[in-house]
Amino acid sequence: MSFLSSKKFISAVLTIGVVAVGFIIPPPDGLSVAAWHLFAIFLGTVVGFILQPIELGTIALIALVLCALTGVMKFSQVLSAFSGNTVWLIVSAFLLARAFIITGLGRRIAYLAMRAFGDSSLKLVYSLALSDVIIGPAIPSNSARAGGLIFPIVQSLAHAFDSKADESPRRLGAYLMACIFHLDLVVSALFLTAMVGNPIAVAMAKKVFDIDITWIGWFVAASVPGIAALIIIPYVLYKFYPPEIKKTPEAKNIANKALEEMGPMCIREKILLFVFVMLLILWATTTITHLDTTLIAFMGLCILLIGRVLTWKDVISEKKAWDTLIWVGGVIVMSDYLNKLGFIPWFAAILENQMIGVSMITAVVLSFIIYLYSHYFFASMSAHVTAMYAALITLGAAAGAPPFISAFVVAIAANICGCLTHFGTGPAPVYFGAGYIDQKTWWTIGFGVSVMHIIIWLGIGGVWWKVLGYW
Repeated sequence: MSFLSSKKFISAVLTIGVVAVGFIIPPPDGLSVAAWHLFAIFLGTVVGFILQPIELGTIALIALVLCALTGVMKFSQVLSAFSGNTVWLIVSAFLLARAFIITGLGRRIAYLAMRAFGDSSLKLVYSLALSDVIIGPAIPSNSARAGGLIFPIVQSLAHAFDSKADESPRRLGAYLMACIFHLDLVVSALFLTAMVGNPIAVAMAKKVFDIDITWIGWFVAASVPGIAALIIIPYVLYKFYPPEIKKTPEAKNIANKALEEMGPMCIREKILLFVFVMLLILWATTTITHLDTTLIAFMGLCILLIGRVLTWKDVISEKKAWDTLIWVGGVIVMSDYLNKLGFIPWFAAILENQMIGVSMITAVVLSFIIYLYSHYFFASMSAHVTAMYAALITLGAAAGAPPFISAFVVAIAANICGCLTHFGTGPAPVYFGAGYIDQKTWWTIGFGVSVMHIIIWLGIGGVWWKVLGYW
């Protein structure tokens, strides 16, 4: 048996063991047998997501079947995993992301921003971050944005300025790699539809607190601290991890040449641009139009299909979307029934007892910091949301914090936590693997950026949320 297969075998045994222990040990006082058994299955699913002995979708499907076989959920309830608005919003967002990649509109936006503002290393970073912000609302995968669309541009820029990983990384490449990676996580936090874990968090917050976090509500709350982070992080890195090249006038020429090679916008790009603007307007005005967020996304998809921006073959071949439908749907329905069967209220009551004498602000800060630094033990931001989000949002609420703040603060931590390591989120191995930054430096920068996030989101963000009346 190879090392890899041995590792997967051990992972599978640990995953099954977690579930088995939950069925052997009787439930604690005040908790039903059904709630306890569902928690065991849910916890086993989380362990499986972390260790990944098999694919995430397979793990989720087995967990759902086990829920039905053990009687903790009816099979009709299990099937509701694939009918929720949240999972279909995520699916539609992945399909929209595919349109940006197929048409080249994402690359065009990046080069346009670079041509307009990229005449210094610092402004070059800001221009690429701006392009990420523009396409962020329609692409729920930071791997697709930072890794698929923007990384090739960053790498070609480094090479164009004779900054190579094995010879002259600090000339420009190391600074670009560090900044663009960390700023993409901020973009993920800016928009509800910019990271796959965000709709999951919103769905869980709805189950736990019965609150609705809208697309525009998320953006307004994240806007001021998010923009501050986009400005501050590159500047601080510019001072403490500076590139050797400060002026980059050639970048505009590189962008101009790339745009000339791409030619004028084709009809498919124009249709996609129209749909993208339409989606942003409709998502921002749901309180007026009363249109469902997922319905709006489907409207956009229909236009793209009619306009042949996407074909049905593109839709059915988007494996990431359909894989996500299975495992996200499974997670959401299990968390929903954990609440209905009384596990979440039971756990919240325990936390409330522990929070006696703890101030509201202290509890909210703790929930943010605990979630942030626990990501050292995770290789997936989505798995982290699954494992800890629902529990930690009750921490602030137990001390008297408003439900929105309790839920939103941890949701932000669920985005920026990927800054810590070179394996904590999809784009990390891509940017680290480019070879411009060694592991020690990567982790050092990551910890420094995490401290900046604490100051920005809890400091500037806290003041902004006070202005908005959320406190």
